[in-house]
Amino acid sequence: MSKYDEMRQIRDEVVALKESPLYVQRIESHYLPVIGEGNHDARIMFVGEAPGKNEAKTGRPFCGAAGKLLDELLLSIALPRSNVYVTNIIKDRPPENRDPLPAEIELYGPFLDRQITIIEPRVIATLGRFSYAYIMKKFDVALFLDPISAAHGKIFDAEASYGAIKIIPLYHPAAAIYNQHLKATLFKDFEVLRQFV
Repeated sequence: MSKYDEMRQIRDEVVALKESPLYVQRIESHYLPVIGEGNHDARIMFVGEAPGKNEAKTGRPFCGAAGKLLDELLLSIALPRSNVYVTNIIKDRPPENRDPLPAEIELYGPFLDRQITIIEPRVIATLGRFSYAYIMKKFDVALFLDPISAAHGKIFDAEASYGAIKIIPLYHPAAAIYNQHLKATLFKDFEVLRQFV
């Protein structure tokens, strides 16, 4: 099965995920699940937390204000968005953009795990504390799980089924939109990714 077919299978399973507590809201609000988009052979994969309203309306990750900032950040290190893969742990929008619940992370996490296995990224850049915690635990480096305020911009070595990877925790672009200090920090932290471009 091709990577495209494997990704399409994940999409189909998420579309039909009636056991999700977010499924009813998706149907009632005429939202779309947000699976992810980008290069299926990407060296760098960005993992956010959950889709916002714009994302749920379009089915595309990071297409609202946070997405515009992500595009600026990628541009700052001369990395075309078409060269990376962008997704979230949670594939449906939580009500009122609330934080993902542990049960939701548990339900949607295996889809992300499969996406990582399909793409085989060399670098996983987490966007926000929920994806940071999930990825660090998934790759057994939770021993180093400092608060994101201490871990952002650092490089952690980990081992995936397909070889060595780097995990780079970053602040979520949404957190930096109204906080100029965090925005400057994000631009500085993105410089760490330049060596992997």
